[in-house]
Amino acid sequence: MRPTLHPRLLNGRTGDPGVYLEALHLPGAILLDCGDLSALSPRHLLRVGALAVSHAHMDHWAGFDRLLRLLVGREKRLPVVGPAGFAERLFHRLQAYTWNLADRIPADLAFEVTEVALPGAAGWPRTRFGLHGGFRPEALPPSPAGPDGAVLRLGPLRLRAAALYHGTPSLGFAVEEAMHVNVWRTRLAERGLPTGPWLAALKAAVAANGPDDLPIPVFARASDAPGAPSLPLGALRDLVEVTPGQRLAYLTDFADTPENRTVAVSLARDADILFIEAPFAAEDAAIAADRRHLTTRAAGEIARAARARRVEPFHFSPRYQGQEARLLAEVAEAAGLGRGLVATGGLEPPTPAL
Repeated sequence: MRPTLHPRLLNGRTGDPGVYLEALHLPGAILLDCGDLSALSPRHLLRVGALAVSHAHMDHWAGFDRLLRLLVGREKRLPVVGPAGFAERLFHRLQAYTWNLADRIPADLAFEVTEVALPGAAGWPRTRFGLHGGFRPEALPPSPAGPDGAVLRLGPLRLRAAALYHGTPSLGFAVEEAMHVNVWRTRLAERGLPTGPWLAALKAAVAANGPDDLPIPVFARASDAPGAPSLPLGALRDLVEVTPGQRLAYLTDFADTPENRTVAVSLARDADILFIEAPFAAEDAAIAADRRHLTTRAAGEIARAARARRVEPFHFSPRYQGQEARLLAEVAEAAGLGRGLVATGGLEPPTPAL
């Protein structure tokens, strides 16, 4: 299966936490945390289609002004997810600037904030901040607090969130693909059928479990679509393989408590990629507890309990400068993954799959 989710850890394992997540065939990216964004070009920041912030400590939130500066003047609605009280923090951030000329900007920019509250809440508060309204808060209907923790849906992707505790609420996130639909090139060639934009309609029909007699137009180029011959979906199903979708989890800044472990393991369950903080070495558990962070051992144990397939530790404390290999080894041992800890890939957009 060709991967759909392509994440990048923005500042290595020791810098400000943050992951930039692209997905095949989706125009927008997901930004998990908003600290140092200098690794992202304006082109990549303009592609951000959802912003999820774990909490408002500076190393997770200080980069927002750069994102704001790029978005002003563009027509955009940006969903934002944060912990309880986050809308007020965003309001004060926006009100640090003067917007008396906002009416001269034709394009409106809006941030729509969902605050993920603790379990048991009847719903999650939602607030809109629009440029043309001077970024004054406008209450939106609350979002139902579903049992699966789903906050946003972005095409085939679902963003889940849950509250952890770091002396303050700190959200963990999971991004899930409902299913992965892949077309077999070899079977296309055997049948003499072209590749092309028609395959998107075929995959969508299979994913929706369309009826066998549903006509699927077959064409190699978009310009050929009008009048293109059609084949029934039932005759094309064998070209497509449907497998469970990918899952990515992002867990940072929370104390090693039984309650937090339960939430973390639930979010990371069967994750294909787990980004998890590991600021302190196993021998420094007392320091980690005092600062409400994980040790390398705790991070590995959570990964093992969640049955994560690949683990990406990050948020290493600067006190361990030059000891990255040691910290990785401690996480790997506790996770039972040997040396299966692999650095994330590059930033360039992934090659489109069929």
